[in-house]
Amino acid sequence: MIHDYLQAGFPALCVLTQEPHRAEEALPCDGWTFVIWDCLRGIRDASTLKPIDEIKDPVEALSWLNGFQDTVLIAHNLHLFLDSPEVIQAIQNGIARWKATGCALVMVSPIIQLKSEVEKFFHLVDLPLPDDEELFTLQNDLGKPHNIKPNRKAARAAKGLTEFESETAFALSLIRKGYFSTRVISEAKGQMIRKSGLMEFWEPADIADVGGLNNFKAFIENRSQAFNPDNNKNLPQIKGILLVGIPGTGKSLASKATASILGWPLIRLDIGSLKNSLVGESERRMREATRLIDAFGKAVCWIDEIEKAFAGTKSSGETDAGTTAGMFGHFLTWMQETKSSVLVMATANNISQLPPEFIRAGRFDATFFVDLPTSTERKEIIRIMNRKWGSEIPISSSDRLNGYTGAEIEQLAKDSLFDGLDQAYDALVPLSRTMREDIDALRQWAKTRARLANTPDEEPDEQRKIRPVNKKDSICAEIMKREENFGILKESNE
Repeated sequence: MIHDYLQAGFPALCVLTQEPHRAEEALPCDGWTFVIWDCLRGIRDASTLKPIDEIKDPVEALSWLNGFQDTVLIAHNLHLFLDSPEVIQAIQNGIARWKATGCALVMVSPIIQLKSEVEKFFHLVDLPLPDDEELFTLQNDLGKPHNIKPNRKAARAAKGLTEFESETAFALSLIRKGYFSTRVISEAKGQMIRKSGLMEFWEPADIADVGGLNNFKAFIENRSQAFNPDNNKNLPQIKGILLVGIPGTGKSLASKATASILGWPLIRLDIGSLKNSLVGESERRMREATRLIDAFGKAVCWIDEIEKAFAGTKSSGETDAGTTAGMFGHFLTWMQETKSSVLVMATANNISQLPPEFIRAGRFDATFFVDLPTSTERKEIIRIMNRKWGSEIPISSSDRLNGYTGAEIEQLAKDSLFDGLDQAYDALVPLSRTMREDIDALRQWAKTRARLANTPDEEPDEQRKIRPVNKKDSICAEIMKREENFGILKESNE
């Protein structure tokens, strides 16, 4: 992977990876002698791993390279010694000589941490994570001694993990299930999210716990075919869905259930938790979070009440030195440009607080408005809550609960277990009464700007409407009838 750089005479390379052992295997190529250095084992031969010299000091190791030709020194964790003036000077002194003798320094590091004195000498090279075929081969190597066939779906599920992480996840799957289980691998994959400390790994909600919202469910199921590995039609993958609506109508639950429909893990991204007091740290944490989501692969990224996270974008320059605006700008760019199979599910209660560039056409693939439950949905929610809490709310009371949100019906179910249904009903005041004006304004906004997520009520059969005949109409009809009879009589006499 570095052959072309060496042939072009690059004297210093920085290979970015968290897999130093894999780098030792991937970097060597024909035409050069490769040696490995670290501060504990000294210099070793890259092909045999036999010790060559017990040099443990980084300055001496860099000076050692000066005495050879066509030799590449792979230095592990050398970035930790770049605070030393002697190491910086040793690199500066060696650059011209290494270039003239065909030698090169390859610094293996997990992060970019170059000092300004030497950063112009280094060329950055990324060591890519294992691809599908490499993971499938790893499965085959682990399963073959036990006559266990590899699983391509499980190999795709491990994409984004290092070779070490993949191997341990596959081994754990064999121990627990006796085969390569996608579910076990996804659970192990969740460790990369937890270890970051930037996001949370949540359990997807069961779609059976979502009452109604059939329009939204049908949209997700229809668009899910674009994520099928056998997508021969090259259907475009959806990147984001915005759920706007009244608080308590099931927006968050629907977002969590989307992961259940797709069969993907659920990652909760809390924008507020990414903010840090140090200058530039909040923006860096946002970039790190989106990088991890991309590396994770197929997942639903859930952002709850997103208007609260980005509400102060316009005044960010005056209130927080542009931190929120910087995070917001990176998030929009990432949503637009990411190539990963990631679906962003964002919810909002107050759409007016969102910046216009966030809700413009094309930013989200669809914007759904979640209204108060219809009669059909209320009946379904009552059944769900009775099953969940063991309450006994009659299905026939759905008309009595007109104007109640799903969260309020759930609270009614819980309160009825203690106070009885009638007393619980009298004590609960729905939002549709306390926030009637706000709800009407939100409905008016959604009429021409969003899709309706709710399940529509079944319309009754149209009955024939008979217009009642008023007295005036009956008098006119009688006059016309008499004139007609008079004309017929006159013709017969003639």
